[in-house]
Amino acid sequence: MRRTLVFLAAMLMTASAAFAQAHKPAAKPQPQAAAKPAPKSPYPPPAFKITVATWGKYPPFNYIDRKGQPAGFEMDLAQEACQRMKAACEFVAVDWNDLIPGLIDKKFDIVMASLDVTPERRRRLGMSRRYYLAPGAFIAAKGAPYDGPPTLLRNKRIGVQKDSTHADWLDKNFRRSAQIKRFASVEDELQALAKGELDAVFGDKAQLWLWSQKPEGECCVLMGQDIKDTPTLGIGVSAGLRREDVKLREAFNKAIGEMMADGTYKKLNAKYFPFSLN
Repeated sequence: MRRTLVFLAAMLMTASAAFAQAHKPAAKPQPQAAAKPAPKSPYPPPAFKITVATWGKYPPFNYIDRKGQPAGFEMDLAQEACQRMKAACEFVAVDWNDLIPGLIDKKFDIVMASLDVTPERRRRLGMSRRYYLAPGAFIAAKGAPYDGPPTLLRNKRIGVQKDSTHADWLDKNFRRSAQIKRFASVEDELQALAKGELDAVFGDKAQLWLWSQKPEGECCVLMGQDIKDTPTLGIGVSAGLRREDVKLREAFNKAIGEMMADGTYKKLNAKYFPFSLN
């Protein structure tokens, strides 16, 4: 009998404990600490966002760097211009044939891809102020006896890329006084020069100088004076924008003008070339 009473008492104590646990009031949730606000940036937020497109295949003006990002002289100018315009800029590389159509279709806002200013582009786009001009120049073998005025090249063999503005200039000035040989590409005419099949090549000064810095161009050097002739060689390179984006074009022009006035442009120019492009 006593064992039975002890057993029942134990059962009652267990049941009471279970009931008390089941009906124990829930603990009040502890208030969470408020999240700390992000530190305020010391710089003002960008006024607007734009996308700058380039080709990426014309070094050192524009190319793709080791990180896969657009880089080069034009991209340096673009980054500086974006800071001065207080714009957040994204940079993209686009196939050459898609640059102008993409700009017009609003896939991006500015094209900086060494666009020569032409009447056709002026009709379709709002061209910015010029931001570089690579004059025409001659390149010849080192020690050539005609490193002077262009007249020294009379009766010489001069190579040029066919159907180019440089070919137009040679026709205008040397049609009757030199042997003009036309090539499908700049690479072809420079190879002919290196082989001694030409006395000189006429073309874009920046492009010719870059070739002279390569092992295959060690034979040759730029010679004579720069050739600047607006009617045939044009007025230079500008950025392409949509015609209706007047305020953006004005802001970009202002930024380029400031860079040229305060010496920033000169520093960026010297980073890539030993001669002025403006």
